[in-house]
This record gives sequence, C-alpha cells and structure tokens, in this order.
Amino acid sequence: MKRTPCEYIVWNLLPAIRSEIARSLINDFGLNQKEAAAKLGITPAAVCLYLSEKRGNIKIRDEKIIKEIRVSTENIIKDGDIDLIREICRICKIIKSKRLFPFYNSKTNDNIGDLLLCKF
Repeated sequence: MKRTPCEYIVWNLLPAIRSEIARSLINDFGLNQKEAAAKLGITPAAVCLYLSEKRGNIKIRDEKIIKEIRVSTENIIKDGDIDLIREICRICKIIKSKRLFPFYNSKTNDNIGDLLLCKF
C-alpha cells in the first residue's frame, strides 16, 4: 500500500520528535512526567510510553536536529503559551529539508521522497 509523506510523519516522525521533547523536558529541565505531559498536551501515560521507547522509538541521531529540539524545548519551558504545533512543524521542516527522513515518492515509486508533495 502506498503511503503519503504525511502518513510517515504522523506514524514515525511525530512520535520521534515528541519522544525527544519529552525526554528533554524531564532530563534537561527536571519536569516530572505529569508536567511534561501538560506541556506537550498529551497524557502522562503517553509520556511514559515515550520514555520506555514503546512509542516514538525511532532515534533522531543528527546532532543539528537534536539541538533544534533542545531549542524548542527551551522555548516550551520559557513561554508556557508557546505554540507547540509551530515548534513541531519547524523541526519537521528542518528534517525534511535535510532529507533525513524517508518519504515515499508516488511519482517514481521509490522511497527517496519528493518533498514537494508535502507543502505544509
């Protein structure tokens, strides 16, 4: 079955980003799981799944992306009203622009990806 870039993002990239942010909120900024969940707009159980790598278990290894996630985490801590969606989309766009994530290219039937398919 062919999948759109957005499906890959929702099922793989978004959980990986949330996992890294949750981990940073707890490990770098000392929040507990309940506080991290509130910042992310998810349940404490979801944070637990991210921390135990039962969800979001794809690792982001690029140091520049990890630094950008840290910037987003700092923004979330500093400004409680920050638009989390904007921060996650910013990270996603960086990952896509660097072609660090596999996307399905419906034009050529390969997994290299045509980033022009997703313009959000």
